[in-house]
Amino acid sequence: MSGWFCARVIGWQQRHGRHGLPWQATRDPYRVWLSEVMLQQTQVATALDYYRRFLARFPDLASLAAAHQDEVLALWSGLGYYSRARNLHACARQVTARPGGGFPRTAAELQRLPGIGPSTAAAIAAFCFGERAAILDGNVKRVLTRAFGIGDDLRIAAHVRALQQRAESLLPTRDIEQAMPIYTQGLMDLGATVCTLRRPACATCPLAGRCVAARQGQPERYPVNTRRLRRGQQALWLLHAVDDRGQLWLARRPATGIWARLHCLPQYGSSGELMQDLPAPARATAAAHPPFAHALTHRDLEIHVISARLPAATPLAGEGRWHAPAAWPALGLPAPVRRFLERQAATPFDQAMPKGVTK
Repeated sequence: MSGWFCARVIGWQQRHGRHGLPWQATRDPYRVWLSEVMLQQTQVATALDYYRRFLARFPDLASLAAAHQDEVLALWSGLGYYSRARNLHACARQVTARPGGGFPRTAAELQRLPGIGPSTAAAIAAFCFGERAAILDGNVKRVLTRAFGIGDDLRIAAHVRALQQRAESLLPTRDIEQAMPIYTQGLMDLGATVCTLRRPACATCPLAGRCVAARQGQPERYPVNTRRLRRGQQALWLLHAVDDRGQLWLARRPATGIWARLHCLPQYGSSGELMQDLPAPARATAAAHPPFAHALTHRDLEIHVISARLPAATPLAGEGRWHAPAAWPALGLPAPVRRFLERQAATPFDQAMPKGVTK
């Protein structure tokens, strides 16, 4: 009934799909897994440089498993969703501890590993082991709901399960080991380059002749998801403390919440709370930088940084410690904090200090 769909996706992928990405043309599960994790919530253009740098430092599963988590987080800095990096590290250690030290070969087994959900598991199984497994990421949901005019609300779990069953019914039935990687890549590429969220290129889509949404002239109606996430606002007050030897005070973030387990400038609820934590001599010269914005997925941050100069190795309140100028760049840091510190490091401290005393 729907063999046309599979045939057109495969044919289009072979002629027009993407073929030059560094994680393509490989059946190495380590490289496919790494690319799939990086591409969760991240555009291909952004992931490319991270992928190359990551492989340069961790060329295989064993090297990643042997690394310290801080080094993994440092390489991940700027990609966001840092739980992906923590799960990546935990997964590498778990896989290397398996008999033979290799990845499971089925989607069902892969899903038991840290950070590997159904779509990632299906992608690894399809690309690397030729398993007949259906991915259902955001791009694929968009292609399927538009092609078949599926207007069910995907906020409801039962509707997602029904869509998963539809995805499985469309999988190749012949030459499965060879067809599955091509078909799976084709679906990903269609969603990423043709059947896009806004202004889809229906005129160049191989499914256009039989696509319900294209016939209706309203492809943007699909997929249906009634849940609307509200963006929150939050102000952060961060202390940029440097001592006479150029050391930087950093604290480890809590295990939950934004930037979990990353090293960061210590956070306060207000400028007054921050100033109270400083030794009295440092308060007289502490100064505030202009606040800057940073957008998270569901929250907009307004970041206020106060700089202070302290005598060498002065202890500060709370958990944290001093880091030498050559040491902190190798730590896992939130992207906006890293950018701030890099700007400050490029200028002598006394010149980088903002004008005016914080009240």
